Amino acid sequence: MKNKFSQSLRNIFYLGVKELLGLWRDPMMLILILYSFTIGIYVGAKAQPDSLTKASIAIVDEDRSQLTNRICDSFMPPMFLKPQIIERPEIDSGMDKGKYTFVVVFPTNFEKDILKGETPEVQINVDATRMAQAFTGAGYIQTIISQEISKFAHKNGIPDAQAQIVKRNRFNPNLTQSWFSAAVQLINNISMLAIILTGAALIRERECGTLEHLLVLPLRSFEIMVSKIWAMALVVLATAGISQLVVIEWIMGVPAEGSRLLFMTGLAMYLFAVTSLGIFLACIAQNMPQLGILLILVLLPMEMLSGGSTPLESMPPLIQKVMQISPTTQFVSFSQALLYRGAGIDVVWKEMLALFAIGSVLFWYSWLRFKRSVA
Repeated sequence: MKNKFSQSLRNIFYLGVKELLGLWRDPMMLILILYSFTIGIYVGAKAQPDSLTKASIAIVDEDRSQLTNRICDSFMPPMFLKPQIIERPEIDSGMDKGKYTFVVVFPTNFEKDILKGETPEVQINVDATRMAQAFTGAGYIQTIISQEISKFAHKNGIPDAQAQIVKRNRFNPNLTQSWFSAAVQLINNISMLAIILTGAALIRERECGTLEHLLVLPLRSFEIMVSKIWAMALVVLATAGISQLVVIEWIMGVPAEGSRLLFMTGLAMYLFAVTSLGIFLACIAQNMPQLGILLILVLLPMEMLSGGSTPLESMPPLIQKVMQISPTTQFVSFSQALLYRGAGIDVVWKEMLALFAIGSVLFWYSWLRFKRSVA
């Protein structure tokens, strides 16, 4: 019994080494891995700007007062370009031509109305076709105007409101978008590569005819499947760990609050699940194009509904319940708690247990499907 077990371990090891050598001789796969964990993560994190940057703005100042001048001087780089002073008839033509993303209109007697304690209206025209800047920029403009009015009113003896709101941003004080996007992009690329590498390894064996050669040897289907899982999971685990340390932490400057060892442990459990899913998809697909189609049908919902891009709590209750059986949902929750908030194992043990349970079910079902496909 012991000899059979040790022989089975040797078979799994040497078959896994064969998979690693086969991957090393595949330049396109190596380029995909290198791109996904370097340029792919950097571009994905920086695709949306961290904050408002160099937005074009114009001012229609019909008051020409000290207060409006102070507000105009507050729109400074790098968030805004130097404000252009225009007249009211120029608003429509300037926005139609795309010259201005924002146009702020101060009415006549704006400062006098403020000194009287009244609430004059300020018109903000926004070019909403520029979605990335329109949503964020409108909030910045309102905040800047409100702050300058408050300072001016306090200076001139006008009482402020009794209650003030004080914001304290935890875990990401400057609300840097790339801090969040980098980790999400890393998780997405891990999922994609884990499924592609394991699925491609099995399909490559089938297309080249080497799978039949393995089956005539004294090897079991379990050994063949496990060898592909551990070899491809090891590649993704190593490259993802290096990417998280070098690209995300060192190059992009994103801090990692939690334990790296705990993160790698959770990542290994997640790879156990998604590589098993890759084997299952490869058993259904007959060739690489079919695997690519299945990958789109499976991977996109997993990523979009995992809670990485949109909080899971904002989704319909049915979607929330269904996505609890997805390994990506559990790993996103695990990664956010660990990397962003510095949580320990006392917080993330439920996600780790769920990953192990989901991975075990996927592995068992994939093994049954693999045995049936090679029978």
